[in-house]
Amino acid sequence: MLVENHRVYREGLKELLAVHGVSVVAEAETGEDGVALVARARPDVTIMDVNLPGMSGIAATRRIVSLDPQARVVMLTISEERADVLDAILAGACGYVLKGCVEELVAAVRAAAAGESLLSPPITGQVIASLREETRVGRPASIDGAALSEREVEVLALMKDGRGNAEIAEGLKISGATVKHHVSNILEKLGVENRVQAAVYASRDTRP
Repeated sequence: MLVENHRVYREGLKELLAVHGVSVVAEAETGEDGVALVARARPDVTIMDVNLPGMSGIAATRRIVSLDPQARVVMLTISEERADVLDAILAGACGYVLKGCVEELVAAVRAAAAGESLLSPPITGQVIASLREETRVGRPASIDGAALSEREVEVLALMKDGRGNAEIAEGLKISGATVKHHVSNILEKLGVENRVQAAVYASRDTRP
């Protein structure tokens, strides 16, 4: 589903997505309409503009995900503002793509449909920079009241550094299956859906 208030841009994007094998089953011009329509259309993925009249795309995403935690939303925007990126991720978006690159958007849509996350390269840089700035020395004993084990805290610290499962396994001298188990527990305890959300959530909750 497309939620974009500029009709001409929306129509052009719809045609370009079709060329890449992505079918648009529903369209909305406002965040309010998007929230109402997604429940009826049940799209695999919703492409949501950040800047919408009335309810913002971020607020609409938060509402959609609260109604259906399995909903997959990819943010599409011209904004590289760090606050927008972090707010979108914490609202439940599983992708954040800058306008102008259809191939990147298609990749984000396919990743979202597969249960994964994808951020535009410039956005990834923003997130990493934010994590580095906001991470203090030392490890928190808990994250917003979540009862993480000592090992889970260690895994989360490495996740915040951008380490993949293989790197975490090597660093902690444990198996990849054990890392995967810890990551799953961390996501559940923090109430987030993916590694990016977990890292951002943890960093925001552990500011100096």
